[in-house]
Amino acid sequence: MGGVEVSGGAWFVSHAGADRAWAEWAAWQLVDAGFEVELDYWDWGAGDNFVLKMNAALEAGRFLALFSPAYFEPERFTTPEWTAVVAMKEKITPVCVAEVVSPAILRPLLAPKLFGLGEEAARRVLLEAVSGPRRPTAAPVFPGALRQLGGSGPRLPGSLPRVWNLPARNASFTGRDTLLVRLRQTLAASSRVAVQALHGRGGVGKTQLAVEYAHRFAGEYELAWWIAAEDPALVPDQLAQLATRIGAAPADAASADAVDALLGELRTRSRWLLVFDNIEDPAVLAPYLPGGGGHVLITSRSPHWQAHASPLNVDVFTRAESIALLHAHGAVLGESDADRLARALDDLPLALAQAAALLTDGLSAADLSAELARSTAEVLAEGRPVGYPVSLAAQVRLTTTRLESDHPGAAALMFALSLLAPEPFPITTCAGHLPDTASTPLADALATRLAGSTALRAITRHSLARAQDGTLQLHRLTQRVLRDQLTPHQRQQAGRDAEALLTAADPGYVGQPSTWPAWRTLLPHLLAVDPALITSETGRNIVRNACWYLLDRGQARTARDRLQQLYDTWSRQLGPDHEGTLWTAQYLARAYNNTQDHARARALDEDTLQRRRRLLGEDHRDTLATASNLSNHLAALGETEEARALAEDTLTRRRRVLGEDHPNTLGAASNLAIWLAALGQTEEARALGEDTLTRRRRVLGEDHPDTLTSACNLAIRLAALGQTEEARALGEDTLTRQRRVLGEDHPNTLTSARLVEQLDATREDPDIGE
Repeated sequence: MGGVEVSGGAWFVSHAGADRAWAEWAAWQLVDAGFEVELDYWDWGAGDNFVLKMNAALEAGRFLALFSPAYFEPERFTTPEWTAVVAMKEKITPVCVAEVVSPAILRPLLAPKLFGLGEEAARRVLLEAVSGPRRPTAAPVFPGALRQLGGSGPRLPGSLPRVWNLPARNASFTGRDTLLVRLRQTLAASSRVAVQALHGRGGVGKTQLAVEYAHRFAGEYELAWWIAAEDPALVPDQLAQLATRIGAAPADAASADAVDALLGELRTRSRWLLVFDNIEDPAVLAPYLPGGGGHVLITSRSPHWQAHASPLNVDVFTRAESIALLHAHGAVLGESDADRLARALDDLPLALAQAAALLTDGLSAADLSAELARSTAEVLAEGRPVGYPVSLAAQVRLTTTRLESDHPGAAALMFALSLLAPEPFPITTCAGHLPDTASTPLADALATRLAGSTALRAITRHSLARAQDGTLQLHRLTQRVLRDQLTPHQRQQAGRDAEALLTAADPGYVGQPSTWPAWRTLLPHLLAVDPALITSETGRNIVRNACWYLLDRGQARTARDRLQQLYDTWSRQLGPDHEGTLWTAQYLARAYNNTQDHARARALDEDTLQRRRRLLGEDHRDTLATASNLSNHLAALGETEEARALAEDTLTRRRRVLGEDHPNTLGAASNLAIWLAALGQTEEARALGEDTLTRRRRVLGEDHPDTLTSACNLAIRLAALGQTEEARALGEDTLTRQRRVLGEDHPNTLTSARLVEQLDATREDPDIGE
C-alpha cells in the first residue's frame, strides 16, 4: 500500500487467544506494508520464557492492541500487557475487532473498527492506525471549489432560473462539500445528457443533498424542475406541467403527448436540470430520460442504477459532520455528549436533526439517551425536521409496510433479524434448511439460494440493510426502530422466525474445530437473542452450544453470565425437571467450574443428577453425562476418592451402554485416569491414558481438542514415571497443535506450555478435566 512510511521499532500485536485469526491477519498486513512485527504465534517457540518475551516486546517495540470482549477478561495475559503499557505511559494503538466497551482508562483512545468492513477497507483502517496522522498525498479540495465549479451561495430573490419549482433551501444544511464537488464534476464532465443517482438508506439526506446542489448551481441552468417520483403514476403529469411552462405543449394536451413533446424539446436544449426524487424502480424512470445536453439527478434508496445512471452512494455523516449538524440545529451540548449521541444515532442526519429538535425543546442529553434506550422508535417518531417528509420512525414503518406488500418473505426476514444482533447473518446458509416452525413467507423466501438472493435484493432495494457474500446486516439504528415497532403478534412470529434462522444456520458439533469459523459468525446472534423467544429444544440446544463454544475457547465468564440468563429464563418457563432446564443447568455447572466456583458447580450438578436418575434412570446417557461432570467438581473440591468412585462407575456404565469407542466413554476414561493419578495410582493412570489417547486419535483425529487433552495428560503421567524424553516429545507436539487449533491464550494451551517449560520440576500435576 503506497504512502506508508515505516520507522521505529517492531510492532507487538497484543490480542486475546480467541482473536488469533485477527492477530495473524493484522500482522500479515503490517509485514506486507514494510513494518517489523512481533507476534507470539510466529516468533515464540517451545521453551521460550513467555513472561520474558512479552516484557522484551513491550519495552523495545510499539504496541498494537486488538480490542474485543475477550481482550479485557481479567484472567487473560492481555490484561498485564496493556496495563504495563499504561503504567509506563507509553502509547497504545488500539483497533476494535469486535463490538466492545473498553475500561474507563482506555476510553479516551480512538479505536477504529476493523470488523464489519471489507478486507481492503479494513487494511486501510489498520495501516492508517499504525502510521498515525498523515498529510494528504493529493491537494485537498479548495474551500472555494464549489464556487469555481459554478456554485453559488444564497441568491437574491428573483435570481433563480425563470422555470423553477425546487423546494426551498435548508438553512441548516451542513457538510457534504466533497459529495457536492464529486456530483458537480460528474455531471459537468459529460457532453451528453448526464444522469446521476444519489442512493442510500432512508434518512441519510439524499433529498437534502439534491436540493442543496440545485440551489448552489442554479446559475448554471436555464430551467430546473423537481419531480416527486415516489408514486410513478404521478410522474407524467409533473413532466406535462413543465412542457406547458416552456411552451412545448398546450395546457390541454394529454399527459402522454405533453411528455413526448417535452422530451423532444429537451433534446434540443442544454443547461437544464431534472430532479426525480425518491424513485425506487429504475425501469419506471427509463422512458422519461431525455437526450440532449442537460442533467438528470435521481434520489433513491435502491442501489441498482448501473444500467441507467452513474450511482453515487450517500452514506451517513462523519462524526465531525454529525456534531456540526447538532449545533447547526441549535442543540447546546458538550463535545462528549454530542459524540455519544451521534454514535447512538449511527451518524444518520435525519435522526440527528430529530434529536436536535428534542434538545432545543428542553430535553437534556442524559434524558434523551435514557429515552432512546427505552424506545428508539418512540423517540424517533417525534416531530419532522424541516426538509424531511417524515420522521425516521415513520419512514421505517412506511418502508417495511411497502416491503410486506412487495415481498412478504423479505419483510419476515427483516422482522426476524430485528430480534438478533446488528451483525452480518449468513442468510444463504439457511436456504432450504428452515424448520417447519418458520412462517410460510419466510420459508418460501429461503426455499433455495436463488429465492434467498431475490429476498436480499428486495431488502437492499429499500436500503434497509447491507447484503454481502450471502449475509445480511441490518443498519443498527434501523434495527432498533424496527424492533420497537413490532406489534405483540408480529414479535411472536418474528421470534419463531428468528429461532428458525438460528437452527437452520447451526454450524454443527461445537467440539469440532472445522465448525468454529461458522460458530464465530453466528455467535453474536446466539448471544443477543432473547431466550424467552426460544420455544424448541433444537433452538435451546444451539443457543446453549454457543456458550459451550465460548467455554472451549477460554471465555468462561462470558459463557457463565449468558448461561445464568438462559437457566433463569428457561427454569421459569419450563420448570426444573424439563430437559431444556436440566441441560442448561449442566452447561452452567461447567461454567461455574471453569470460573473456579466449584461449590456452586457441585451443587447444581448434584441436583441435576438426582433429577435425571429419577426421571431417566441410572444408565441413561444424559444421567451419565451429569455424573461425569460431577466427578470433576468433586475432585476440584478435594474429594478425590469420591471423584474416582463416581468416575469408575460412570465409565463402566458408558462402556456397557455406549461402547468402548464412543466419545463420551472416552471422556469418562480420561477423567478417571486423572483421579487415579491423584490417588497415587500412576501406572494405572498411564495405561488408561495411553488407551484413551490411541482411541481418540482413531475416532476423533490427531488435532481434536479432546485428543490433545489426552495427549497432555499422558505426557504428565510419563513425566511422573520418569520417562522424561517421551514426555517432552509428546508435550511439545501437543503444545504446537494446541497453539494452532485453540490459540495461545486457551487454558489447555497454557497448561501444556507450563508442562513443557517445567517438565523436570516436581509440582502438582496440571491435569485437564473434561
